[in-house]
Amino acid sequence: MRIGYSFWGFLGNGVTDTPDGGRSHRRPLIDALIARGHDLVFLQADRDRREAGDDLGGAYSFHAGIPDIDVLFVEWRWDIAGRNTTPCGTEGHTCDLHRQNELIHRYTVQRRTPTVIWDKDRTLSADSDWRRTAHVEVCEAARSQTPGAHSLLFPAADGLLDHADPDQLAAMPRENPLGYVGNQYDRDEEFDRFFAPAAACFEHLVAGKWPDTGRWPHVTFLGRLPFADVTRLYHGTLATLLLLPKRYAEAGQMTQRLFEAVLAGCLPLAPAGIRHVEKFVPPALVVRGGSQVIRKLRHLQEIAGSRQHAELISECLGRLELFRLSRQVDALEIVLDKVTNSRAVTMGVA
Repeated sequence: MRIGYSFWGFLGNGVTDTPDGGRSHRRPLIDALIARGHDLVFLQADRDRREAGDDLGGAYSFHAGIPDIDVLFVEWRWDIAGRNTTPCGTEGHTCDLHRQNELIHRYTVQRRTPTVIWDKDRTLSADSDWRRTAHVEVCEAARSQTPGAHSLLFPAADGLLDHADPDQLAAMPRENPLGYVGNQYDRDEEFDRFFAPAAACFEHLVAGKWPDTGRWPHVTFLGRLPFADVTRLYHGTLATLLLLPKRYAEAGQMTQRLFEAVLAGCLPLAPAGIRHVEKFVPPALVVRGGSQVIRKLRHLQEIAGSRQHAELISECLGRLELFRLSRQVDALEIVLDKVTNSRAVTMGVA
């Protein structure tokens, strides 16, 4: 089928000074859909070309209008005051929300085009009308979805999972006991509880957008890293922490930081309050507070490079099967079939 895909972000490395957690998983998902015979056209701005000067070898098709499509697939955007709610042309304005509103109106409302909303940031309200619209299906990147939604987790490429070698990863030198990659958004409480106490005891690095750091003068903040440098940071780091906004933790929504870290051999320590935490990390890596993080890190330093270290990495890799790309594409194709069949029934042609 021809899928009109709306996303605000990048397919390549993009530019450093912008948030886009989808860079590690969006392109593998798209390439897998194309490999299965789907035709994709991208309906937001080509930010790779405009901002990063990367045409991606001309491999992908972008369209600024309203082309003919069979299904609209939307990475859901939401109001961000001072950014996408301002008039077009205003300094700092991004047009992602305006364009999404146009696509929803022209396709979903006017043409009744089958529509799949991927609520990756858990910003679509539980009582949204779109959850009750016959030709619309909602996907969430969580283990416990909002009633009526489907699970579509952030995918990890099959090839990366298949070729990860725990022994090689355990043998790599790791100069930093602790690291973190990610932005500050809604993470202050967890950072205070789990990361900050350990940062007072160990060499560490924090990469990402952290505009308000005054309460942690002892923490080393690097600012945003180029996307290509994220893996290098993890390669040199023994362990990280999986810090989630409360709305993610309560639904068991794990971000791409889990598989980015594990595939580089960086062990993920996970707060016990994350729903379904046992699905994401082995019990030995679950922590309940800063003092336990400190004890775990000391133990990991003692076993670094050993058989026990390699076995821990292996256990973490095994849990990434949940995110395997082919498994997630299977799940998405089921949703695509459902939404197109629902529309056909509604239109009286099935």
